Amino acid sequence: MADHVSGKSIVITGGGGGFGRLVAQKAAARGAKVTLGDIDLAAAEAVAEEIRGQGGEAQAIKVDVTDLDAVKALVGAAVTRFGTLDVMVNNAGIMPLAFFSDHAAAHTAWTRCIDINIKGVLNGQVAAHDIMIAQGRGHVINVSSIYGNFPVIGAAVYGATKAAVNFLSESFRVETRGKIKVTIIKPTGVPATGLSASVINPAASVGILGQNAADFGAMIEAMQAGTFPAERLDPDQIDYASLAPEHIADAILLAIDQPWGVSLGDITVRAVGDHFIL
Repeated sequence: MADHVSGKSIVITGGGGGFGRLVAQKAAARGAKVTLGDIDLAAAEAVAEEIRGQGGEAQAIKVDVTDLDAVKALVGAAVTRFGTLDVMVNNAGIMPLAFFSDHAAAHTAWTRCIDINIKGVLNGQVAAHDIMIAQGRGHVINVSSIYGNFPVIGAAVYGATKAAVNFLSESFRVETRGKIKVTIIKPTGVPATGLSASVINPAASVGILGQNAADFGAMIEAMQAGTFPAERLDPDQIDYASLAPEHIADAILLAIDQPWGVSLGDITVRAVGDHFIL
């Protein structure tokens, strides 16, 4: 089968950890040339150094995705180093789940969430647009969430930012028809990414868990205690309960690994036995 990953120049925001780190590692292992942007330069550089140590091509650039000039500089670094920009992965994001009654504790984080999750994606699209149009082709991949599918309690701001990502993505696709392909990646809950560290009130996850909230809580407690059945964490089993981050990275690589004229537009990745109802 043809390989549509090798040789591509790929920019990844939030490349120092989580999905971004995994996408960079997997893409570089297949011959892609990756530019990792992250607010934490040391984290991004550690990933780039690891990739280079394994014979891959990678560079790390400090970037605040809320700053358009910084994102343009990130894209420019990829073009300068690797000669082109084939894929822009807008991955950076935070998830400050909280109820409206938590506003005193949550408002600052909500504002930052709007800046990173909406402005970060907008800036990534804008930074990639002119270069990709001039090239005659390109691919933008935006990491959204199932939280953007429908409003639920506990996720008003986070869900709104991900709904905005969906709107920005589809509008960009329509406006750049025939020049830039656009993919939206919608993970369900992926506990192992570290994204949960930005949650303000853990109880606010009830909106996406609904009737399964008690079972989910019991699963997390058992996982922390090391007593959760190992077979429920085996992706080869039909009742796989907790999605590992590498499956999201694999979905992003699947979207990249298509002929230029073929676009995987909207990908939701679930564990069949997970607890998320959206």
